[in-house]
Amino acid sequence: MPPSQRATGKSSRGGGASTGIAWDEAELAPVVLVAGAEGLLAERAVERLVGLARARDAGVEVTTLDAALYGTGVLGVVTSPSLFGEDRVVVVEGVERTVDELITDTLAYLEAPQDDVVLVLRHGGGQRGKRLLDAVRASGAPVVSCEPLKKDSDKTAFVTAELRRAGRRADARAVRALVDAVGSDLRELAAACAQLAADTTGVIGAEVVERYYGGRIEATGFRVADAAVDGDAGQAVALLRHALATGVDPVPVVAALAMKLRTLAKVAATRGRGSAAVRDLQLAPWQVDRALKDLSRWTPEGLAEAISAVAQADAEVKGASRDPQFAVERAVLRVASAGAR
Repeated sequence: MPPSQRATGKSSRGGGASTGIAWDEAELAPVVLVAGAEGLLAERAVERLVGLARARDAGVEVTTLDAALYGTGVLGVVTSPSLFGEDRVVVVEGVERTVDELITDTLAYLEAPQDDVVLVLRHGGGQRGKRLLDAVRASGAPVVSCEPLKKDSDKTAFVTAELRRAGRRADARAVRALVDAVGSDLRELAAACAQLAADTTGVIGAEVVERYYGGRIEATGFRVADAAVDGDAGQAVALLRHALATGVDPVPVVAALAMKLRTLAKVAATRGRGSAAVRDLQLAPWQVDRALKDLSRWTPEGLAEAISAVAQADAEVKGASRDPQFAVERAVLRVASAGAR
């Protein structure tokens, strides 16, 4: 097997990881740590490593261990030299639930890993097993980062990368619409990308996404926020009530309003400061263009009033009010009113 490779610190392509390497950059090494709470990315990383091992040796032996059920000495048994000399992949799942015996045996194994074995440690997050994780990182073993995607830009990058892997492309508005429709669940986003790639042809546009997922788009906070910022109070409230009726929690709706207004405030602050100031915002070009278009209808006073209304609603939907749904509807109306002046 190739020598151990150090984590590169690259950002994940379509994954948004801040440390380690992306799941689709994972390579075979004596020990590989797959760390992070995003299950889809972790599963893909493990599948990729097993696939690479099988490409090198079709007869590779793959063993999966449950860290919570581990017994002393098992790691030594499954990594011991094979009678027939085939390569082996040992995947240890659930290291975040590990027992002390696995930590002890793995720390010893790190001192002299087998040349024909790839040991994959899957850790889903948390402090359990930290001593082992620190030792793996210190050994120079590659770390595959599989953290949840929290930034909107990371989700859109994920969609773009998914479609690119399927040999397809979508315009910026379509990518935005798909993220708004499906949300942050990567499994659902991946499934939606696969469906669009299989069922459509050509460049995927926003109208295609609307046709497939339009009903879901209407039930998201982003669509409510767009209507409110546009000053369309009637549409904003209608979308909000539909969203709440279909089970959307008021908290993410307020978060979407806050995100929208923060973007407007950031772009407004760069006016007259040149393109360098805009680049420093780290926003996608389409986000800047949309914000500039929206700002043409807003005054600084109106923007300040809207931000204040959303800040109040944020506190109310998180416990300061007995009626979170009323609080978010009032905020939507205040934002729409402030933007319509």
